[in-house]
Amino acid sequence: MAWYDRHARDLPWRVLPAARAEGVRTDPYRVWLSEVMLQQTTVAAVDRYFRRFTTLWPRVEDLAAEEDARVMAEWAGLGYYARARNLLACARVVTRDHGGRFPDGREALLALPGIGPYTAAAIAAIAFDRPETVVDGNVERVMARRFAVEEPLPGAKKLLTEHAARLTPDQRPGDYAQAVMDLGATICTPRNPACGICPWSDDCAARAKGIATELPRKMAKKPKPVRLGTAYVGRTPEGAWLLEDRPARGLLGGMLGWPGGEWLEVGPEAEGDTGDDGCPAPGTAWQQVGEVRHTFTHFHLRLVVRAARLPAGFNPPRGRLVPAAEFDPAALPTLFRKVHAASRDAWTD
Repeated sequence: MAWYDRHARDLPWRVLPAARAEGVRTDPYRVWLSEVMLQQTTVAAVDRYFRRFTTLWPRVEDLAAEEDARVMAEWAGLGYYARARNLLACARVVTRDHGGRFPDGREALLALPGIGPYTAAAIAAIAFDRPETVVDGNVERVMARRFAVEEPLPGAKKLLTEHAARLTPDQRPGDYAQAVMDLGATICTPRNPACGICPWSDDCAARAKGIATELPRKMAKKPKPVRLGTAYVGRTPEGAWLLEDRPARGLLGGMLGWPGGEWLEVGPEAEGDTGDDGCPAPGTAWQQVGEVRHTFTHFHLRLVVRAARLPAGFNPPRGRLVPAAEFDPAALPTLFRKVHAASRDAWTD
């Protein structure tokens, strides 16, 4: 804790120890928002999004009142879009059922949309100083080294959580949780940990054994499967783009994107594409203009990109035409921004 008081990272959602000592209170809304954004994403990537969100929607009630499409567009680029849908759902439940105030207990927090055990513990500890055990990837690494746990992840998760729970204090548990996360992020790093300046170096069992850099061990990952698909980029003579809203559930759910068919799983060495599956305008002269590759959590995706100039007065059988003045490729998910970039040469005469 003494180390954290001196070296805490200054993050936009965090109240530093000196400010807390002067009575500045932590805003549960900002803690919740940051924790949802940080799931599967780095602090560096989240910083800009967090500042933008809290400028547009400084209170949970403001976020709850916003249109889904606007929030999803602002989320574009953060990935894992189910988080954005749950973000809105949670904001609306907190506003409607809790008067805009987040509950301060772990169990009540778990009842909110999109809040799992880790996020509930983090909010309860950091926002409300409840003595909850907060275990993210950084904390797992610190505990694996501190106690020389050689069992590989994910099997070691239960034991690592038990070690973390025994160390969680009743006093300043929120600062303690952030201290261990900061320790893992800045000193007890995955590669080349700075053991010489670590406040726990004298008590670190892995350092004593000379195996700190080997921990935590992990089970070998299975190769990710490959899926293939086609994305269709169509444009009218007036410059309008043919896009469609993806189904609410599933990958990139609720996001605006390019029409196409299902993404079919194939072997890792497969070549080719899925033909015209999902073509939004059969009979149109679609031309292959490129290929996009993208990796999701559980699979690699290869999309063949086809483009076409649509006829004047085109009435889409599926999707909708978005006028050029209203189209912003930056608001698309990363995958569909790649598709747009791959089709760029199709619109140059």
